[in-house]
Amino acid sequence: MATDQSFVDYICEQAGLGPHLSYRKMFGEYALYLDEKVVAFVCDNLLYLKPTEEGRAVLGTVSEHPPYPGAKLYFRLGDELDDWHLLQRALKVTADALPRPKPKAKPKKTA
Repeated sequence: MATDQSFVDYICEQAGLGPHLSYRKMFGEYALYLDEKVVAFVCDNLLYLKPTEEGRAVLGTVSEHPPYPGAKLYFRLGDELDDWHLLQRALKVTADALPRPKPKAKPKKTA
Protein backbone atom coordinates (compact mmCIF):
# COMPACT_ATOMS: atom_id res chain seq x y z
CA MET A 1 0.00 0.00 0.00
CA ALA A 2 1.48 3.35 -1.03
CA THR A 3 1.47 6.32 1.31
CA ASP A 4 -1.23 8.96 0.91
CA GLN A 5 0.01 12.47 0.09
CA SER A 6 -2.38 13.82 2.73
CA PHE A 7 -0.57 11.81 5.43
CA VAL A 8 2.81 13.29 4.45
CA ASP A 9 1.24 16.77 4.42
CA TYR A 10 -0.14 16.12 7.91
CA ILE A 11 3.29 15.13 9.25
CA CYS A 12 4.94 18.21 7.74
CA GLU A 13 2.23 20.52 9.09
CA GLN A 14 2.21 18.85 12.51
CA ALA A 15 6.01 19.16 12.86
CA GLY A 16 5.81 22.94 12.47
CA LEU A 17 9.21 23.24 10.81
CA GLY A 18 8.02 25.16 7.75
CA PRO A 19 10.31 25.13 4.71
CA HIS A 20 13.09 23.37 6.66
CA LEU A 21 11.15 20.08 6.43
CA SER A 22 10.61 18.80 2.91
CA TYR A 23 9.93 15.48 1.22
CA ARG A 24 10.55 13.59 -1.99
CA LYS A 25 8.44 10.82 -3.40
CA MET A 26 10.27 7.54 -4.00
CA PHE A 27 8.59 4.41 -5.35
CA GLY A 28 5.18 5.38 -3.97
CA GLU A 29 6.67 6.21 -0.56
CA TYR A 30 8.43 9.30 0.79
CA ALA A 31 11.74 10.44 2.30
CA LEU A 32 11.59 13.36 4.74
CA TYR A 33 14.44 15.87 4.71
CA LEU A 34 15.25 18.33 7.46
CA ASP A 35 17.68 20.95 6.15
CA GLU A 36 18.71 18.59 3.32
CA LYS A 37 19.37 15.58 5.62
CA VAL A 38 17.19 12.49 5.25
CA VAL A 39 15.74 12.06 8.74
CA ALA A 40 12.80 9.72 8.13
CA PHE A 41 10.79 7.65 5.70
CA VAL A 42 7.04 7.52 5.33
CA CYS A 43 5.97 4.07 4.18
CA ASP A 44 2.46 2.57 4.19
CA ASN A 45 1.16 5.67 6.02
CA LEU A 46 3.61 5.15 8.91
CA LEU A 47 6.50 7.41 9.94
CA TYR A 48 9.90 5.78 10.42
CA LEU A 49 12.54 8.00 12.04
CA LYS A 50 16.23 7.23 11.48
CA PRO A 51 17.57 5.68 14.68
CA THR A 52 19.97 7.80 16.71
CA GLU A 53 20.83 7.80 20.41
CA GLU A 54 19.67 11.43 20.57
CA GLY A 55 16.30 10.50 19.09
CA ARG A 56 15.93 7.62 21.53
CA ALA A 57 16.67 10.00 24.43
CA VAL A 58 13.85 12.32 23.28
CA LEU A 59 11.33 9.58 22.50
CA GLY A 60 12.05 7.21 25.40
CA THR A 61 10.66 3.76 24.76
CA VAL A 62 10.17 3.42 21.03
CA SER A 63 8.94 0.71 18.69
CA GLU A 64 11.54 -0.39 16.13
CA HIS A 65 10.60 -1.83 12.73
CA PRO A 66 12.02 -1.85 9.20
CA PRO A 67 10.24 0.64 6.89
CA TYR A 68 10.46 -1.82 3.98
CA PRO A 69 11.63 -5.43 3.53
CA GLY A 70 15.38 -5.81 3.96
CA ALA A 71 15.84 -2.43 5.69
CA LYS A 72 17.49 -1.92 9.06
CA LEU A 73 15.32 -1.05 12.06
CA TYR A 74 13.95 2.49 12.37
CA PHE A 75 11.91 4.16 15.10
CA ARG A 76 8.26 3.79 14.09
CA LEU A 77 6.24 6.70 15.43
CA GLY A 78 2.54 6.41 16.12
CA ASP A 79 0.97 8.37 18.98
CA GLU A 80 4.05 10.62 18.93
CA LEU A 81 2.62 12.26 15.79
CA ASP A 82 -0.15 13.82 17.87
CA ASP A 83 2.36 15.70 20.04
CA TRP A 84 3.77 18.37 17.71
CA HIS A 85 6.41 19.45 20.22
CA LEU A 86 7.74 15.90 20.66
CA LEU A 87 7.66 15.28 16.89
CA GLN A 88 9.52 18.51 16.19
CA ARG A 89 12.18 17.77 18.84
CA ALA A 90 12.67 14.21 17.59
CA LEU A 91 13.15 15.39 14.01
CA LYS A 92 15.56 18.17 15.04
CA VAL A 93 17.79 16.06 17.29
CA THR A 94 17.91 13.34 14.65
CA ALA A 95 18.99 15.82 11.98
CA ASP A 96 21.59 17.30 14.31
CA ALA A 97 23.03 13.83 14.99
CA LEU A 98 23.34 12.90 11.31
CA PRO A 99 26.28 13.92 9.11
CA ARG A 100 25.84 16.50 6.35
CA PRO A 101 25.14 14.92 2.96
CA LYS A 102 28.18 14.62 0.72
CA PRO A 103 28.24 17.13 -2.14
CA LYS A 104 27.20 15.65 -5.46
CA ALA A 105 30.06 14.97 -7.84
CA LYS A 106 30.28 17.21 -10.86
CA PRO A 107 29.72 15.40 -14.15
CA LYS A 108 32.89 14.61 -16.05
CA LYS A 109 33.45 16.39 -19.32
CA THR A 110 33.60 14.15 -22.35
CA ALA A 111 36.22 14.73 -24.99
